[in-house]
Amino acid sequence: MIKNALLSVSDKTGIIDFAKGLVELGVTIYSTGGTLKVIADAGIPVKSVESLTGFPEMMDGRVKTLHPKVHGGILAIRDNKEHQQAMAEHGIEPIDLVAVNLYPFRETIAKPDVSLEEAIENIDIGGPTMVRSAAKNHAYVGIVVNPNHYDEVLHMLKTDGELSKKYRFALAKEAFAHTAAYDIAIANYMSTILKEGPTPPEYLSAYEKVTDLRYGENPHQRAAFYREIGTAHGMGALKQLHGKELSYNNIVDMEAAWNMVWEFTEPAACIIKHTNPCGAATADTLKDAYVSAYEADSVSAFGGIVALNREVDGPTAEEMSHIFLEVIMAPAFTEEALIILEAKKNIRLIELSKPESGQMTVKKVSGGLLVQTEDDIVEDRANYRVVTKVQPTEAQWKALEFAWKIVKHVKSNAILISNEHHTLGVGAGQMNRVGSANIALEQAGEAAHGAVMASDAFFPFGDTVEAAAKHGIAAIIQPGGSIRDEESIKAADEAGIAMVFTGIRHFKH
Repeated sequence: MIKNALLSVSDKTGIIDFAKGLVELGVTIYSTGGTLKVIADAGIPVKSVESLTGFPEMMDGRVKTLHPKVHGGILAIRDNKEHQQAMAEHGIEPIDLVAVNLYPFRETIAKPDVSLEEAIENIDIGGPTMVRSAAKNHAYVGIVVNPNHYDEVLHMLKTDGELSKKYRFALAKEAFAHTAAYDIAIANYMSTILKEGPTPPEYLSAYEKVTDLRYGENPHQRAAFYREIGTAHGMGALKQLHGKELSYNNIVDMEAAWNMVWEFTEPAACIIKHTNPCGAATADTLKDAYVSAYEADSVSAFGGIVALNREVDGPTAEEMSHIFLEVIMAPAFTEEALIILEAKKNIRLIELSKPESGQMTVKKVSGGLLVQTEDDIVEDRANYRVVTKVQPTEAQWKALEFAWKIVKHVKSNAILISNEHHTLGVGAGQMNRVGSANIALEQAGEAAHGAVMASDAFFPFGDTVEAAAKHGIAAIIQPGGSIRDEESIKAADEAGIAMVFTGIRHFKH
């Protein structure tokens, strides 16, 4: 039975109705600071923690609940005679329900001009201590850290007269997760103050479930989608406007498409299958960009993921409505576009802002994590080196730069054929580079004549250049750095192909 409750919350959502409901059930409420004022101002009977402890709040509120009459009341094992005797001797009242959420540390450090002193003052001490005490003693005490549970708690108390053992255990688990995520935010903030860089001694992060997924990569695999707690960026910030639920594979492909399309400032469209581009294009209008991307490989585009870096308008939506697409992603959709696309019941329409730079990429391996900075290096043509006798024309330079932006997003070994505005052929993930080249060149067909080739890593032999020459490739861009570079350069010179070394590799495993 719940006789006494302690309510001390930073987030006041629902606290008045919760306090009122508890009082109606005969519960005595103790509270502190701002929570006490809010409840009292609402005309609800409430007692101060000072009346419980006999000590005032002190040190600017740093010390108010750190007292034996608070923690003794929370931690006492109710059917332990020694604990009962200690409570009687020291006048400790049992506290049966604790509702606490913590100082807004994440919100504080998110402010652009926050000082270290302000951040430190928003590290909660008494709150997490009460949360952990109540969670430890969940056999007797209910701990509520999420305002969404207030109605559940009141309903259970009204219906059953108590909180079930199973429910208290679930609340305790959530409470420990709550304080763990809070401590992670503090530790990561301190890591930035210490300038420990992108790979600190401890890599800490906490995630909350967004939704269960029907299955993982395959139907026999279970899966869910989580977003990082306390942040709203990347796939964790997506807004689904229409369509059936997203799948595991959808989200993986969406990440690849979204990162790719924002390589460009001009209107751009990318169509992705299995994280690789079927087609990618830029144009003066979004509609033309989509049409070019689709025509680059119309067969593979069926059932693809489309990413666009402009608001989707009616004409673009009309073009996309002609085939089956799994997902369309964009920063926004016009009303006209939504009317057109929402006529297709299952298509998923996703609104998402431009990805933030400087994020880390994480890959789980058994027993550990691989963590790295994003492949978002800023490149400049001025730092590239033409290594052949033939120099690229200005049009070829633009085509090479376009191809280079796309090939970095193709699974290695990666070869891409393109012109200035759209892809013509893509060879991805082969075990040798000439194999990828043959796939890309075959897909490009006659269009390869006069086009350019991009390779995510150097050519280990001259065979890829020789294959390019047979198909009429006019210019090649690659990192260079092979001990056989001269073999590739010689093959390019003999074929009259311009070749550029970037000095930058873009493996993607």
